[in-house]
Amino acid sequence: MQILILITGILIGSFLNVCIYRIPRNESISFPPSSCTNCEERLKPWDLIPIISFIFLKGRCRYCKTKISIIYPIVELLNGLIYLAIYKVFGLSIISAIYMLLSSILIVISFIDYNYKIIPDKLVVLGFIIVTPIHILYNFPTSFVHGILGLFISGGLFLSIAFISKGGMGGGDIKLISLLGYLFGLKIFMVILISFILGALISIILLSTKVKSRKDVIAFGPFIAIAGIIVILFFDEILNVYFKIIF
Repeated sequence: MQILILITGILIGSFLNVCIYRIPRNESISFPPSSCTNCEERLKPWDLIPIISFIFLKGRCRYCKTKISIIYPIVELLNGLIYLAIYKVFGLSIISAIYMLLSSILIVISFIDYNYKIIPDKLVVLGFIIVTPIHILYNFPTSFVHGILGLFISGGLFLSIAFISKGGMGGGDIKLISLLGYLFGLKIFMVILISFILGALISIILLSTKVKSRKDVIAFGPFIAIAGIIVILFFDEILNVYFKIIF
């Protein structure tokens, strides 16, 4: 079953690449079929086998030999590994399926925000639609009422930061943290803490290595998304470590 979950995640990861490329361009994610972004040659099924095609083609288009971004197999493998991790934590269940779908949305949001500094509203809305059933039907990971409370607390906090910093926090970040606040309820404080820690560490690394300068905008959406996935998978473990350190 684990192999099946991994393969399913990798296959869906291939579709996520389509979403990452087309959604910011306001293109349909279902039509037309995939083609090379350089020569526009229609890709054959054997050109689209996740990870394997990239390896056999040596990272280049079969037709024009243009280099294919390493991001494609990374997204595919990342989605597969996250699906596998969710399965190991929550088993084969509706909750797992919802977390898998939500994680895929967070992956798409992360790469779009990193590349274009935008978080499409349609992805956030889809996230709310996916989260609602586990609140109403399962009261998981929190109740619907606590989800609404988490939404307003997290959204309000980030809105205040945006106001105080005069635009230092984008509107997309506010919507994304509101979505995760709706998912986690008061557990959202752990997401916020982890996202700020990740953001600070990665920003220091990028600035110190001169990959980014102080004038460059560093997207915060990916840090929120990564923190959200970490809390989905490791909330109890992180909480246990915290209490061991404190007490």
